[in-house]
Amino acid sequence: MENQNSVFFVRKEFAPSRPAPASTVGVLGWIRSNLFSTPFNSLLTILMGGLGVWLIWGALDWLIFNAVWTGGNEACKANPDGACWTFIGTRFDQFVYGFYEKPERWRVDLVLIVLFAGVFWSGWEKSPARKWVGGFMLIPFPLIAWGILYGGVFGLPVVETSQWGGFILTLVVALLGIIASLPLGILLALGRRSNMPIIRSVCVVFIEFWRGVPLITVLFMAAYVLPLFFPTGMSFDQLLRALIGVALFSAAYMAEVVRGGLQSLNKGQYEAADSLGLSYWRSMRLIILPQALKAVIPGIVNTFIGLFKDTTLVLIIGLLDLLGMVNAAIADPNWSIRSVPTTGYAFVAITFFIFCYGMSRYSRFVEEKLNTGHKH
Repeated sequence: MENQNSVFFVRKEFAPSRPAPASTVGVLGWIRSNLFSTPFNSLLTILMGGLGVWLIWGALDWLIFNAVWTGGNEACKANPDGACWTFIGTRFDQFVYGFYEKPERWRVDLVLIVLFAGVFWSGWEKSPARKWVGGFMLIPFPLIAWGILYGGVFGLPVVETSQWGGFILTLVVALLGIIASLPLGILLALGRRSNMPIIRSVCVVFIEFWRGVPLITVLFMAAYVLPLFFPTGMSFDQLLRALIGVALFSAAYMAEVVRGGLQSLNKGQYEAADSLGLSYWRSMRLIILPQALKAVIPGIVNTFIGLFKDTTLVLIIGLLDLLGMVNAAIADPNWSIRSVPTTGYAFVAITFFIFCYGMSRYSRFVEEKLNTGHKH
């Protein structure tokens, strides 16, 4: 029988909250729940962690700690078990400028300085007049840069494109391909969704043709087949032919990315534009395209990254980009050392990774900034 003298207590306010156990929150909690949640996960974490430490330490030892930084090829011959960075330092000018004439290399430096400054200026959110700088970098700058590099204007002597090479050639092919492929891809995507059968059919055939052939074939056709159709005595710059082929090839892939963004929009967006009485081009410019392009930013940047890496294929038509210059330097008998090829390719890989990763990170920043949806 229950004790009649029992005292019951009813709390009149909430008890003060207590902090979560240290083992379930913060870094320690994340490690415990993700890496050591079960005995099997703990064993796997230890094994993979040990493998990762071994690989990272081996890479750092080869790249930095045991590398040769000075002393020329003799020093690399004496230590073939480390990276031969003195090879990169000795041939650095060639890797950047190619065969560009030494007295005129200031033109390349000027273009690179303006390029990186313009990209930083237009990419930094707080910079003044960033939209004007961005517009300048997209339209006038490529033409001005070509005039400075090639010459024949502003009183500059002509430097034939056959003397271009190295990193500057990689940037020229990549940037002109990127700048040309986006507007062409947008037009092709709009044409493929057009209500006019002729325009739609032409765009479909164009896109499917260029997507159905590899870029190597496109470059071969631009370099060796296309000149056969020119009149006798007429010549067309080989680099320009390659640039046109790269731009058209990339535009076909860009068109499909943009088309995916257009199809992802609700039909009500198109109906809303029509209800406002906007013309086709005004509705596309003000309502449809901004939303479609925002939705496919990852796909657009992925296409840009793929194009930047595909610039190495110009090597097969005799244009020596950064990778081509490294291959040519490796073939030098004076640098016939075991560590030199690996060092050269590591230099190319690091260079491409920096640029591709930079584009990827900036696209993530833009994507998060433009994300107006609700995060769950």
